[in-house]
Amino acid sequence: MAAYVFRVRFRLDPDEVRVDPNEFGTVLRIPAVPPGEEGWLFFQRHLWRGEANDETHLQSLAEDRLGVPVSSISFSELETDHAFLNALKNHIAADLDRFNATSVDAVLHNHLGSSIHVRPVDS
Repeated sequence: MAAYVFRVRFRLDPDEVRVDPNEFGTVLRIPAVPPGEEGWLFFQRHLWRGEANDETHLQSLAEDRLGVPVSSISFSELETDHAFLNALKNHIAADLDRFNATSVDAVLHNHLGSSIHVRPVDS
């Protein structure tokens, strides 16, 4: 299984009580949709050179998933295994024109920078 990993800061703003601290950091992992399935182009829509291409939009996505106000979000990495990465590369290669690129490596670098972490499959 693969996931897009983000560092997120969120706030608690409860009514009628006070919390201290009221801001926290956490790691958010959004499951990566298998290549070829609807939603698999998350990286193309949301990331550029290893950064969020629209932080406000990604903050909104994180808020929807976490149910709290998000004050900041930054992309850390695509956490994946070899099988997912190979499938991703194959789907990109099959439609390079979609990405306006001449190679799979260029597409991955353009969107993910050098932020791909391949983990071995659990035994």
